[in-house]
Amino acid sequence: MNDLHIALWQTPHPASTAEALQRLDATCAQARAQGAELLVTPEMFLTGYAIGAERVAALAEPADGPLAQAVSAIAQRHGIAVVYGYPERNPQGQPFNAAQTIGADGARLMNYRKTHLFGDLDRAQFSPGGAASLAFEWRGWRLGLLICYDVEFPETVRLLALQGADAVLVPTANMVPFDEVQRVLLPARALENRLFLAYANACGREGGLHYNGLSQVNAPDGSATAQAGAGEALLRATLQASARTATPAAQLQDRRSDLCGPLAQSQR
Repeated sequence: MNDLHIALWQTPHPASTAEALQRLDATCAQARAQGAELLVTPEMFLTGYAIGAERVAALAEPADGPLAQAVSAIAQRHGIAVVYGYPERNPQGQPFNAAQTIGADGARLMNYRKTHLFGDLDRAQFSPGGAASLAFEWRGWRLGLLICYDVEFPETVRLLALQGADAVLVPTANMVPFDEVQRVLLPARALENRLFLAYANACGREGGLHYNGLSQVNAPDGSATAQAGAGEALLRATLQASARTATPAAQLQDRRSDLCGPLAQSQR
C-alpha cells in the first residue's frame, strides 16, 4: 500500500450546477497539478444544500445521471478521483442526500446515501438512506464514505473500521456554532478506530446557514495533519501507509462483540 495524496476543497456552494461543474473542473486541474490523487468536495456540492425541498427534488438525478457523467469526464480529463455530494433521485419519496466516488478513469466506485438526517432542514428535503456505508478498494486502500452528521455517531465509523477501512472520506456542510465536531469528535473517531478521517466542509453562507469551514484530515492517532480556517481553501494532505499499518488496532481485536449488540442481548 503506497501513500495516498488527497485534497479537500473547502468552498462555498455554487449558485448553479453549471457553475459547480465549471469550478470543479478548474479545482481538479489545480489539485492534480499539486500532486493530489483524490479530491473531496463538500456535502451536496453540485447543487447546494440549503436550497429547499422543491429545488432539491427538481435537481435530483440517478447515481449514473448527467451530473455523474459530467464529473466522470472531469475526473478522466485531469486524472484525479473525485468525491462529490449531490441529490439522488428516489422513486419512492424525497431524494437522498448522497455522495459518490468517481475514479481517475471515470468509473463510478461507490455511492452512499446519508443515513442520519440533521434537523428540520435535512428532514424537509431528504429521505434517510437505508443501508450502512460499505468500504471499497482503490489503489490498495480500503475507503469508506460518510456524510456530515453521520460521522457524529460512533457506530458509523466503527462499522467501516470493522470492514478494514484505512480511511473515511466525509463531504460535509457543518455550520456555526458546531465547531466541537472538528475540535473533539473527528480526532476521537480517527483515534478510536485507528484510521484516517478526511472531512471536507463548506464555507461561507447559504440561505440562513453560516458554514464553519475547519476542514481537516486526522491521522490514526487522532492528530490533525492538515486543517483549514474559516475561508475558502484547497487543503492538501498525504495519508501515509506506514502510519496506518504501524498503528496497533488492539481495541478492534479486543472488542467484546458479544456485548455490543442490542441491549436485550446484554441482559440475557
